[in-house]
Amino acid sequence: MLPAREGTVEAWALALVLERDAARKLAPGAAPEVRDEESWCEDGVERRVEAPGRPGGWSVTRRAEKAAKTGALGRVEERVRMLHVFAHHELQAAELFAWALLAFPQTPRAFRAGLVALCGEELRHLASYVRRIEELGGQFGMHPLRDWFWERVGSVRTPLEFVALQGVGLEGANLEHAARWARLFRAAGDETSAQLIDVVEREEIGHVAFARTWFERLSGASLTYERWAAALPPPLTPALFHGAQLNLEARRRAGLDEAFLAALQRAGPAVRERAAP
Repeated sequence: MLPAREGTVEAWALALVLERDAARKLAPGAAPEVRDEESWCEDGVERRVEAPGRPGGWSVTRRAEKAAKTGALGRVEERVRMLHVFAHHELQAAELFAWALLAFPQTPRAFRAGLVALCGEELRHLASYVRRIEELGGQFGMHPLRDWFWERVGSVRTPLEFVALQGVGLEGANLEHAARWARLFRAAGDETSAQLIDVVEREEIGHVAFARTWFERLSGASLTYERWAAALPPPLTPALFHGAQLNLEARRRAGLDEAFLAALQRAGPAVRERAAP
């Protein structure tokens, strides 16, 4: 793959995705200033990374991590395990925002600068989860990792597919999952972790709003459920991308209208089971 000019946003993004050192993977340096013209390579080269770098001490699996059962979060090791899953989701999201910046150099710079900002927020969420894991006596990398996001998002063909899948889809579903897990951690007596998950939920409303805005700019049409469904790369369907109970308040704040939400609610659990990969 053709390297990007040193010191540019593109070089930073490529290093972030391919990094194999555990310490640098979890705490990369800050991105170059996106408002500086010299921070951009702008050579028009599409740099599509097929897989992220993973430190040798981390175990990567294709098996799904089982969610903690009701009551299990009373055990600290189960809370650590679930926080480990959440941290890995944040890592993948950060990597994939960087991936999109590299894969779609023809998109408006405002879009790519926005991806840098989102990447920074995901890295901050990652760092917060890693600190909490360590406070509870664990360490990131102690559990196997499943790069589920990469298995899906890394093959998208267009910027529109990317915002449909990563932003409206995965980030949207996380609004439900974060709200649910915050309640479960709170019920288990872990208010510190619950508040951390609350912060992630609030900030990811902006991620969904970013995706909605750019879906409309890239497609030239308003975001509807039908247009979103058509933009998802097959065989993925909208039924995969929501919790059992929609986080309606958060999704409304992200700019999703009532018609969209009503259609999403109709994609119920039975549909979701059939659609699951």
